[in-house]
Amino acid sequence: MCANYTPSTRGLLQQHFQVAPPDSDYKPEAYPADMAPFIRRPQADAVHGDRAAALGMFGLVPHWAKEPKKLARSTYNARTETVAEKPSFRNAFKRGQFCIIPVVNFYEPSYETGKAVRWEITDADGGPLGIAGLWEFKQEGPNGLPLLSFTMLTINADGHPLMQRFHKPDDEKRMVVLLRPDQYDDWLHCTAEDAPAFFERYPAERLAAHAAPRGARQGDLLADRE
Repeated sequence: MCANYTPSTRGLLQQHFQVAPPDSDYKPEAYPADMAPFIRRPQADAVHGDRAAALGMFGLVPHWAKEPKKLARSTYNARTETVAEKPSFRNAFKRGQFCIIPVVNFYEPSYETGKAVRWEITDADGGPLGIAGLWEFKQEGPNGLPLLSFTMLTINADGHPLMQRFHKPDDEKRMVVLLRPDQYDDWLHCTAEDAPAFFERYPAERLAAHAAPRGARQGDLLADRE
């Protein structure tokens, strides 16, 4: 599961993901309910290869949500095993509203010392990473304005050489679905029926990780949201 990450810079959005950055600025680190960039098809009938970046809330907010920020703090990750059934996610999944969350890194808690310590996970070669996700649109969000939002998809990581090191010892191990660059466009254009083909564990040798402790807000969030 992922509750905190570093969004790709505006330069990386252009250079690696080949999209124009959103017009508005965003925070250098994203937590649930923060606004951050994600990448989707510019319109439903877009041709293969078309991509566009937008700014959305980290945490999926369906049209019926009454308190978007509150709900986003529990919908920032979606389990692939149940995404087609859960009320918060099933509409976006059924409609094929797939997106890529562009990141420099993401963070997970390790309990190997006996307490939660934040670790940073990056691409082994130092490049950006693309996380598979879903996006949604709500006509009236905070302050009555339209709201885009997104969630990261996760899969089981029991036995994964790297990702099994994170979260509490007795908890199921989970990891975000990471996409290879050559999968980006296929993911954005796939159907709900084809989506499970992308739900694979990213090879441990393509990732790097190290301890990256932070302050109280970070530790509290990682300990509570797993």
